[in-house]
Amino acid sequence: MRTVAVVGASLAGLSAARSLRKQGYDGRLVLVGDEVHRPYDRPPLSKEFLAGALGEADLALESDDEDLRAQWMLGVRAVGLDRAERAIALTDGRRIRADGIVVATGAAARTLPGAEGLAGVHTLRTLDDARALRDELARGGRLVVIGGGFIGAEVASTAHALGLDVTVVEAAPTPLAGPLGRAMGAVVSGLHTDHGVRLLCGVGVKGLSGENRVDAVLLEDGRSVPADLVVVGVGASPCVEWLRGSGVALDDGVKCGADGRTSLAGVVAVGDCANWYDPRVGAHRRVEHWTGARERPDAAVATLLAAGAVEPALPRPPYFWSDQYGVKIQFAGHAAGADSVTIEEGSEDDRDVLAVYRRAGHAVAVLGMNQPRLFTRWRKQLGAPL
Repeated sequence: MRTVAVVGASLAGLSAARSLRKQGYDGRLVLVGDEVHRPYDRPPLSKEFLAGALGEADLALESDDEDLRAQWMLGVRAVGLDRAERAIALTDGRRIRADGIVVATGAAARTLPGAEGLAGVHTLRTLDDARALRDELARGGRLVVIGGGFIGAEVASTAHALGLDVTVVEAAPTPLAGPLGRAMGAVVSGLHTDHGVRLLCGVGVKGLSGENRVDAVLLEDGRSVPADLVVVGVGASPCVEWLRGSGVALDDGVKCGADGRTSLAGVVAVGDCANWYDPRVGAHRRVEHWTGARERPDAAVATLLAAGAVEPALPRPPYFWSDQYGVKIQFAGHAAGADSVTIEEGSEDDRDVLAVYRRAGHAVAVLGMNQPRLFTRWRKQLGAPL
């Protein structure tokens, strides 16, 4: 291959570029990123950076002496892929011809319809998002977080520590029931009420009120929650529109094999936009976590350089962590499909549990709350060969 283009310059794209050089690729390497910033670490955006404990320099993912011998094209977005010419079209009119392509375009935060142009309403996905939200949190007041998932919960925790009056609104009856199951989702989300943060569950948001700036969140049951500031944390959508009509199969992102290969030869996908096949569960799923963006590019790059002639290694079970109200939350595996959950260590009331999810007696997932040692042991067991 003479040219490889990595479309997406966040952690997954950077990891792919590093893997290319590590695995011996010495040709032209182009990285395209829609943000103007060099690659940065996203997890601290909702926690330490938002709280002011970390600065922008602390987020850098590259060392001062790192040189990937790459051409960086930042502040520009891919808008199309011509499979006949193997050319990527960019928003500035340029085209990149490449023998190999790594799709790492990530996902974009979903917004709330009708919130456009209303001051005080934020999403949190990028460094620029975090800058704007941090400035507003410094003013204090009443914050309403729409969405009780991990991003919403982390923002609520950070804002509470900064002294804001915080309310979390979650449409589902139990926050985090999707990734953790209802029982443990209730245990983890109980951290909100433990710390005096109001948690309103089982009710959707009808809209927002305010002239130029938001002043309340209107709920579908008729209630109105006063707000000086709103954060919308209702998930993210994969950034794959630019691939429509290209021959790359799309299905909740880029549909991939267990090694990241797509339906188009010479194209692999990694990161939040990639819907990989997982042999452990026999289905495709997107893994929107830091570890997936860090680890899976190795396999995808090996597949790209070998033109699919290598046997894919079994991906490690998905793993993610969250820090909320001083509690370290860690999860690995797949909660969906588990027929039992048992607490092996600790107490629900003390929020220091180690819970194991099983299917037909076989461990398929593990959750730890302030249980790093035991969690690490169980995570290794989950990652053992099938």
